[in-house]
Amino acid sequence: LWRFGYSARLLKTNHFRTAASNTSFPAVWMLLAQYSGRIPGLFVVVKKNSFFTMPETVEDKAHLELYSPHPEVRGMTLLNREAFKRTVVVPVLKVKKETVNTLLKSLKHMVLQRPGLKRVVEDPEDEGSRLVILDPHKIPEFSLGESEQEVLKQLNVCPEVSKYNLELTYENFKSEEILRAVLPEGQDVTSGFSRVGHIAHLNLRDHQLPYRHLIGQVIIDKNPGITCVVNKTNIIDSTYRNFQMEVLAGESKLVTKVKENNIAYELDFSKVYWNPRLSTEHGRIVELLKPGDVLFDVFAGIGPFAIPAAKKKCHVFANDLNPESYNWLLHNCKLNKVDNKIKAFNMDGRDFLLGPVREELSKELPLLKEEQKTSFHIVMNLPALAIEFLDVFRHLLVGEPRGAAGLPMVHCYGFSKHDDPAKDIQERAEASLGTSLGGRCSTYLVRNVAPNKEMLCISFQIPADVLYKRPCPDEGEEQA
Repeated sequence: LWRFGYSARLLKTNHFRTAASNTSFPAVWMLLAQYSGRIPGLFVVVKKNSFFTMPETVEDKAHLELYSPHPEVRGMTLLNREAFKRTVVVPVLKVKKETVNTLLKSLKHMVLQRPGLKRVVEDPEDEGSRLVILDPHKIPEFSLGESEQEVLKQLNVCPEVSKYNLELTYENFKSEEILRAVLPEGQDVTSGFSRVGHIAHLNLRDHQLPYRHLIGQVIIDKNPGITCVVNKTNIIDSTYRNFQMEVLAGESKLVTKVKENNIAYELDFSKVYWNPRLSTEHGRIVELLKPGDVLFDVFAGIGPFAIPAAKKKCHVFANDLNPESYNWLLHNCKLNKVDNKIKAFNMDGRDFLLGPVREELSKELPLLKEEQKTSFHIVMNLPALAIEFLDVFRHLLVGEPRGAAGLPMVHCYGFSKHDDPAKDIQERAEASLGTSLGGRCSTYLVRNVAPNKEMLCISFQIPADVLYKRPCPDEGEEQA
């Protein structure tokens, strides 16, 4: 045994010596494995060298078949559900009907636990009995151990394990198992997606495209409530934040309803931007707001920041350049009965900051009193470009600040592929503002967008010397 890289401490029994003396090495190993744990004191430690490969065991084969469709489906591009059928031999126990429930509880760890598969089937030879299917992975040799046999003896059940032909169909396999069986071996399998109402949104890779319609149909079959599957066909448009898409399967209905943080929204997914992965971030920002605060949402989309803020009794100014987003924003404001609490705009983000935002700040900030607790928040959720807009805040207002408490808080989003994304976002924001934010900002990692690409939010109060342009006394004398 040592020559082959194995070490074993054996209980020296005549039974083992006799069996081993007439057996080849692989068979000796199988014998060791069989007796390990069954003969008191027998303990086997396996240490396998790389040059020795064990043959496929019955256990491996049964386990593989139970979770794999028929191998002939490999390379299928048009879904044929009938082709996934296969028959697997599994162990069963014959049990009287009245004993079935007790047995299931007593041998729970040995019974087949496979979603979609019955654990108990009728006995074709005896109406008064049932066949309980056992897990072939745990009973590879169709025989039970001593402890299980003792349980059966107490229940007056015959311990003999029989073989049963279990037919598996397309319905019995999970979407990951189906796609892994269809796509070329070694290729990535796509089974995850973003759900937007009844729509499943995929981002398929090039090698998956020949199978895209099959993938779409499998997702519909395996996910109740999904009736349409789409695949993004290009990157997000930097102007309107939507993207071209192809309907892979199901109905071509792209107007849908979603619910986020207990608020309902309606949208046309083909014309506006919506990302269900931002739900937590929307909630995080709204949580920072207090009733009476003012929110300026520069790139509002259909309102996932603006509408919950308005429901929190904040004063909201929401803007989006995309006419479709603007129209759905108005629609969702009415849907959630906050249309009288939100002032909506359909402008370029820079024009919105230079226009309505500057006008409102110029009017409200001088009126603030020290005891007032109103805060002003500016949300800029356009990660591809938002940092480039920060230069708008340079001398946006004219006059003297009334105090640091009234300075607006900015929450600006950006992407970074830098080794230190937080440092990268801060440095880019500082370059746009023309000042240092050291000790005056915080960065928050929102999510990982792609390998080596992060989405972050940098939050800071606009420094007074950036926001305000102080009037020059000489300019006043010349005008006089």
